[in-house]
This record gives sequence, structure tokens and C-alpha cells, in this order.
Amino acid sequence: MSTAAIDREGSVMSLKSWAFMCGAALSCLAFNCGVAAAASCTALAGAKLDNVDFLSSVEVPAAGDLPGYCRVLGFVRPAINFDVRLPLTGWNGKFYEVGCGGFCGTLDSDIKGFANAQNYALRRSYAVAVSDGGHWGAGSIDGRWALSNPVGKEDWAWRAETEVAKVGKALVAAYYGKAQDRAYFAGCSDGGRMAGVEVSRFPDDFDGIIMGAPALDFTGLVATFFSWIKNVNVGADGQAILPVSKFKLVEDAVYKQCADKGGLISRPLQCQFDPVSLQCKSGDGPECLSAAQVGVLNKWYGGPKNSAGQQLYPGGLPLGSEPFWANWLTPLAGLGDDSILGAFAENFVKYLAFVPDAGPLYSSAQYDYDKDPQRMGAGAKIYNATTFNPVSPGDLPATDLSAFAKHGGKLIIYHGWADMLVTPQLTTLYYESIAKHAGGLPQARDFARLFMIPGMDHCGVFSNGPGITDTGVDLLTALEGWVEKGAAPDQVLATKVDDKGQPLWQRPVCAWPQTATYKSGAPNLANSYACANP
Repeated sequence: MSTAAIDREGSVMSLKSWAFMCGAALSCLAFNCGVAAAASCTALAGAKLDNVDFLSSVEVPAAGDLPGYCRVLGFVRPAINFDVRLPLTGWNGKFYEVGCGGFCGTLDSDIKGFANAQNYALRRSYAVAVSDGGHWGAGSIDGRWALSNPVGKEDWAWRAETEVAKVGKALVAAYYGKAQDRAYFAGCSDGGRMAGVEVSRFPDDFDGIIMGAPALDFTGLVATFFSWIKNVNVGADGQAILPVSKFKLVEDAVYKQCADKGGLISRPLQCQFDPVSLQCKSGDGPECLSAAQVGVLNKWYGGPKNSAGQQLYPGGLPLGSEPFWANWLTPLAGLGDDSILGAFAENFVKYLAFVPDAGPLYSSAQYDYDKDPQRMGAGAKIYNATTFNPVSPGDLPATDLSAFAKHGGKLIIYHGWADMLVTPQLTTLYYESIAKHAGGLPQARDFARLFMIPGMDHCGVFSNGPGITDTGVDLLTALEGWVEKGAAPDQVLATKVDDKGQPLWQRPVCAWPQTATYKSGAPNLANSYACANP
């Protein structure tokens, strides 16, 4: 993609003229020269970039905790809409791009407590960018845009983030007259998958990447796993076998057995909870579970399997996620009496999972666990940052990140242990596969670190119960310190706050494989814990 710079009067200069002004060879990219005067905000709408249409560029005055910024709207052809925001004053010299969640479809500037939004970094004086993933939608659960739209699927799957990075960097150079000193990317959920695509396919785009709760194997997760969670809980009468009203009973039993001194389940893989312990002596009752309900729990905790008993996706609902089940599994009128998880499954299997598209008459209830995982092979190659292989579960593709490491890039991965939507087991396998390709954990830790956060729901979307928000852990500061000062993070601080923003508890979150272990003192204080091997 060619680039252009704009002078103070708004005239557009060619790449050749810009390179001449810099005294550089004609091959010099405009945004790497860093000598010419900065452009005015309104002039940016007249920039000329290949395959890019700029729609507007306006100055937005400071308001609340946001600085004043130049807002540039436009799209990369055919339909990757973007929103780039450039601080009017006090720019910190850095660029930050953020991914989007679900099926995207909107330009998310701000979501309270959520890092999948550009204003999170704008408040820290970054130049920021976000895309809609290459399409408009009714919301992040809406997959109808993908029907018979192969170009849109490619844009959402891998093209949007790298193309918007090019646009954002070009605008930074044009507006400030110099390239950014550092470029960062952060994304959670599907944004985490996008981070996985960036780190493997486009290793030179960013100096540092934050990959949160990544939906790495999107096909296996949203089609196979989500449909499993939904389908195994439907009785012959079409009603839920395990009703939402019984979730609290399960939560209390799990936390009673598995919670640590501070009330969190920090080592769920070591918890040996058996759902049979809740089974009624006979029949059903308000304080116990029927045999059929126990059967649902076993299938939820065990994860999807085919008729031969082969595991199709790693693990099931993690122990400790029970406080958030109602958030994701309660039928909602606005979703046609489906749950959030169920609606994601429906939209994916109808419009994205298969080639050709199954279409609106197909349902996740028809999903065949013996045949359909193989039918998604073409989609997996497009969407997935990595793909779980039931035959060889420890062998994950696209985990050789040597090009990113050679570039000097640093990667921070995080995931909530209590995430029932994008379950965390694949993330730990992914990191272990990175380490395998790097030559071992010590070598992987030179450029990639994993933080597993107890009590965190999916991307911190819900913070009821033990949950903390996505911004309850400041990973951007940790990444800045690693990239800019060489200070690799061994631990980060997690904070749970009340409605007034006052801390309820704090504890360290340790770089994998270590876990924060209670030593002594008040369990709500961080200094009562120390990092230790499991």
C-alpha cells in the first residue's frame, strides 16, 4: 500500500515528493521518514492511500477523562470501516490498535471495564485505531452479514487488523510528521484470535501484543463446543434439563470444595469436584440434582465428544466458572429466547461454519459431532489462529512464533480461569506449544508470557461474584515496560473493586506456570501471596 503525507495547507504530496523531502531513497515509506511538518486534522480526509476511502476528519474537544483528538473515519475497500483517533496535544509517540469481539460489526470506541475499545489507550495519550472487522452488523452476535459473502469472511478473519494498522500508521506519520516510536495491539475474545493471527501471519506489524481470552480455534469453539453446551441440556420435552435456578446450588458446592483462602479457585485443574455429590437420593429436589441433571454437568465439565468418545475440543466448562453460567446461558427475549452462547452458535453454524453456507434454516440442534467437525475444514483454514487436533491434541499449528521473536516482539497472553464462554484450556495448550517450538519454556519466556487470572469471567465482561473486569489487570503497562525497558513481567496485580471503585481485594497473578499461593496475612491483600510452582 502506498502512503502519503499532508502539509499544513492540506495539499497531498506523493510518496516520491515525501521521500525527496526526507532526503531518503524513493523506497522509503512516508511514515518512516519523520521530518516534514505535521498536517492539520481537517486535511487528513484528503489523504490518498491505495484502496482506502477517507470519509471525514474532525477535531473533537476534550471531554471528561478523554483528551481532545482528531477523529478520522473511513474504510479500506471493500468494507473494512475504521476509526482512528489522534491526540491533539500530548501524544505519547505510540500507536495502539484494538481488536473487536464476537463477529464484530460495529466500531467500539468505549466499553466500561473492557480493553476491546480504543478509548482505553486514548486516555493514555496513544494514537488509536479500531475496525468493524470488515462489515456492519446488528451487534457482535449477528452473523447474517457472512451469508454468501466470502470476501467479508476473509476480511473479518485476518485482513482487517493488518490493513487498519497500515492506515493508522500512515495517519500518524501524516499528522505528527514522524512515525510512531512503538506500535501495540490488544484484543480479547475474537480480538484475542485476531492477536493470534497478527503474531503468526503478520509478525512485523506490532512491537507488542496483548492477547486476551483468545478464541483461537473459532470453528471448534463456536460450532462444536457451544452447540454441545446447548444441546446436551435439552430434554425430550424441549426444555432445559438443568435449569438456571439450579446453577447457584452447583456454584456453592464447587466453591466450598475448591476455593482457596481468598475465596477464588486459582487451580481449577487440580480440583476434584464430582457432580454425583449433588445427586438426590431419589428423583429431584430444590437442594439436589436429578440423575439427568448430574449427567448434564458431567457433559458440561467434560466437553464435546463424538460417538467414539474422542475429545473434539479441549476440556469443558472450567470449575470456578459457575457464577457466570446464568449470564451466558439464560434465555433472553431479545435473542428469540436463546442465550448469548446459544445465539453465537446459531449464527455461526448458519452463516460461517460450512462451505457452502448452511443458511438460515439450519440449526445448531442438527450439528453432527461425528461428521460436522470435518466439514468445517475450509472455514478453519480461514478463521482459526490455531486448530485443535483430536488425534494429536498437543500439536497445535501456527505456534512457531520465531519470526515475531526475531522481530523483537513481545507477547502477553491472559485468560480468566472462570471463563465459561471461551474456555481457558486451549490457551494453556497454545502457550505450551509456543514453548515447544521455541525450544522450551525458558526460551518462550524471552518473548511470550501467559497469565491465568482466577475469578475472571470472559474478558471480564461480567464482574459479579468473584469476577474482575478486563481492566482490573493493567497489562498495557506491563507490556510497555517489557518492550521499552526490557523489564519482563513475572507477575501483574489483579484488583477487584466495588461499585465506587474501591478495592475489595488484590493479589498477584503469576506468569505461567506459577500460581499465587497464600502465605499469611489478610487474604484480600496482595502481599499475603507469593508466586510458586503448582
